[in-house]
Amino acid sequence: MSVRNAQAKWNGTLKDGSGEMKFSNYNGPFTFASRFEEGNGTNPEELVGAAIAGCYSMFLSALISKEGLTPGNIDTNVAVKLEKDETGPCITSVTLTCNVSCEGLSLEKFDELSKAAKEKCPISRLYAGGTADIILDAKLG
Repeated sequence: MSVRNAQAKWNGTLKDGSGEMKFSNYNGPFTFASRFEEGNGTNPEELVGAAIAGCYSMFLSALISKEGLTPGNIDTNVAVKLEKDETGPCITSVTLTCNVSCEGLSLEKFDELSKAAKEKCPISRLYAGGTADIILDAKLG
């Protein structure tokens, strides 16, 4: 179907260095502080949250549309929690909060479709572990 591209460049040590992420029309900084503290810039966890929020919203819209209904608004917010375990930093939870307006959609059908979207949207499937191989082409020099 399609291939999307993104780029990240990091300079320096983890604590004192800085980086830049680029994709589509976005080009912005990220630092140790923006990831592990409260500094300016973005971080990978925000991008994970944005990816899931967008994917989930679109997938839920598709499922509702298949029911012959037209969603008026699907507003999805995501909280991605970064903590530490015995091997280092790790994402411990991803919480989706979604509000939908759609005339004719029953609460029972909404519950069914919202759960299906969470399980079946491509980004959720990726993070559930198992839909994609991670291929590494690493070079030094």
